[in-house]
Amino acid sequence: MSDDPHIPVLLRPLIAAVSPVSGAWLDGTFGAGGYTRALLDAGADVVYGVDRDPMVFDMAAPWAGEYGDRLRLVEGTFSELDEYPDAPLDGVVLDLGVSSMQLDMAERGFSFMKDGPLDMRMSQSGPSAADMVNTADETTLADILYHYGEERASRRIARAIVEARKEQPFETTLQLTKVIEKCLPRPKPGQSHPATRSFQAIRIAVNEELDQLVAGLEAAERALKPGGQLAVVTFHSIEDRIVKRFFQARSGGGGRANRYAPEVQEDAPQFTLKSRRAIGPDDQELDENPRSRSAKLRVGIRTEAPSGPVDRSTLGLPGPSGPKKGKGRR
Repeated sequence: MSDDPHIPVLLRPLIAAVSPVSGAWLDGTFGAGGYTRALLDAGADVVYGVDRDPMVFDMAAPWAGEYGDRLRLVEGTFSELDEYPDAPLDGVVLDLGVSSMQLDMAERGFSFMKDGPLDMRMSQSGPSAADMVNTADETTLADILYHYGEERASRRIARAIVEARKEQPFETTLQLTKVIEKCLPRPKPGQSHPATRSFQAIRIAVNEELDQLVAGLEAAERALKPGGQLAVVTFHSIEDRIVKRFFQARSGGGGRANRYAPEVQEDAPQFTLKSRRAIGPDDQELDENPRSRSAKLRVGIRTEAPSGPVDRSTLGLPGPSGPKKGKGRR
């Protein structure tokens, strides 16, 4: 096991998949800077490091100067990544979800294992998780937990949250964790913590992560030059489904919604795929970083076809326009 708590997930296979690295790249989820440094060390002329969390740039200060003007740090969202570079890019990297660096800081409110303010805001601005949990009605909370966390006990948990906040508003992470734990069976060895799915769902909702993801994929398509590469690392099935279907749709492999639907004239594909299958961690990485077990890497190569908006109804986005509510939600 490595002593480094912030090991970039799938770093070795990502660099191998996009090599040789050259030209201008953008890391849309800068975080602890692991992918950015690896791209610069692998031969990128310049890397734009983008993040909406201002804290990460302070943490990068001790080493950022080593790269001079080859490293350009930008506080912003990757949904607008095409606005930051001054010329088309040779590559874009997106590492989705919350970083271990953020989880490790109790004061950021992402962790159900450490007591801290119920925050979860990546940008440290706007409504917090506490605002959402204390004000959303029971139906809205249940929908968030079910669609974004795939939590089958979403109604039961939402009902318990609404009842608990009548006595005392939620202010800390462990307050919420304890309410969720009472709604679910004690986990068996090897199972995830009972609050895992609920915390994931609330974090996704607070940060509008899935809308940001689709907008970021579209922005990357606009920003990349022909032959440029888009590499995306996901950590759970909802994200991976969206990325997979985006690449399918933009590489001409989306297919028809059903076999009886009329064929439509397809535009030239915007991407070709390095592989139809996602790349996962090898045994060495699983040993070094167990957190990587659910990670998947997908890589597409930009064609010369013009960019354009994607049909979001084809991407499997959860919510009212996505999958219907299932009978398992209780």
